[in-house]
Amino acid sequence: MSARIIQPLRRPSFMVLGVGSFAQSMCCALADAGAGVGTYLTRNYGHFPPTLAGPVFLPEAFPSPVPLLKDLGVEVVIPQSIDWALQPWAEELLESGAGIFCPTGEAMRLERERDFARKLCAERHIAFPEACVASNRLEAEKILARHPLPFVIKNPLCSPTSPIHTILCESVEDTRAWLKRVDYAEGIFLQEYLGRAEAGHIVLVSGGEIYSLVTNQEYKYAFNGNMGIVAGAPLGGLIERDPEDKYGLARELIHPLLPWLRETKFSGPLQVTAVKRNGRWHVIEYNVRVGVTSGPMIMRALKNPAQTLLRAARNRKLELEFAEGMRFGASLTLAGYGYPFLQARGPHLPLAVEGALDCDVWWNEVARREDGQLMATGHRIADVMALAPTLEEALARAYANIRKIRVVGSYYRTDIGQSLWPPGNC
Repeated sequence: MSARIIQPLRRPSFMVLGVGSFAQSMCCALADAGAGVGTYLTRNYGHFPPTLAGPVFLPEAFPSPVPLLKDLGVEVVIPQSIDWALQPWAEELLESGAGIFCPTGEAMRLERERDFARKLCAERHIAFPEACVASNRLEAEKILARHPLPFVIKNPLCSPTSPIHTILCESVEDTRAWLKRVDYAEGIFLQEYLGRAEAGHIVLVSGGEIYSLVTNQEYKYAFNGNMGIVAGAPLGGLIERDPEDKYGLARELIHPLLPWLRETKFSGPLQVTAVKRNGRWHVIEYNVRVGVTSGPMIMRALKNPAQTLLRAARNRKLELEFAEGMRFGASLTLAGYGYPFLQARGPHLPLAVEGALDCDVWWNEVARREDGQLMATGHRIADVMALAPTLEEALARAYANIRKIRVVGSYYRTDIGQSLWPPGNC
């Protein structure tokens, strides 16, 4: 896993910074396209899955991934999280000469700082919900008194380690109750709740141009019927190949940013998530990386993902080509014991696969015992993904495969695609 004898990867070569299903899926998609791949593990779980795709490297053995890039001949680094920019080796990575499939510097503020995104939207006349920042409970309650609205409560700075993860309040009373309980260590970001007609659109920005990829939908609530809490990661998702931007999300919410994107030399993926209200899309947030739900499906939807990522990381013009017939994608998550309530933890549990799998199955918190038995080790077990010419075919194939995986206490949503789609529907 962390041997000091390093063999260069075949070219083009990529290093994923991540763990679990994200690292496994990205590495497999690129390896299937003929690229060399490896993973630098960035968290303390999900180490087994990426070993199924290529070599992995532990930070305990390699405190910085940068020396590995030279030894392996890595051309492009693919971060799972924007938190790479806060690591002690970040500056060294920027100076290494490797391409980074993620914007850098000022451009990262679009995701990292929620109020920066709000201000930028105001400058560019992009619709954004009423929003403000409060540094403590007293300030937050005064804001609610002045503006008695339901609010979505978020951390002002976006990070997987933020003290607050999204709390969606659908009434003023919900908001008032949560303001008494949240952690104000970094303040809070209050964003007006606009309803459930939510969708997203993902583009690549490269060579000063915007290239639409897909319109997507994430099912963020934990349980069927969009009930329960908003989970830490989606329980399912859909993509539709959409280079024409048929729903207008990119046209309304991304293209007005083009002067700023060029000014900051933005290069890499950009996703907007939005809610439709009174016939108009409103930005909820921007992300500047490919996510665990849509990212792997996009890699499968592209005809040549390795060359596309290589050119985007080098900030060059793109000529996107899509795999024939792969118009829709469906992703289902198999959740483990206790999810989404992370305080409830079960033991490591045996995982069985009953029958042959005929679509992508990416393991997440899964390990293999010495006797070969797969074990579920945490709250999110697997992501099952299928692409097909129609949405119905993609969903049917994904559901047929997730039903073959057995872990006691696990569950998955059985209603993906039955609400929220098409975009603008709730």
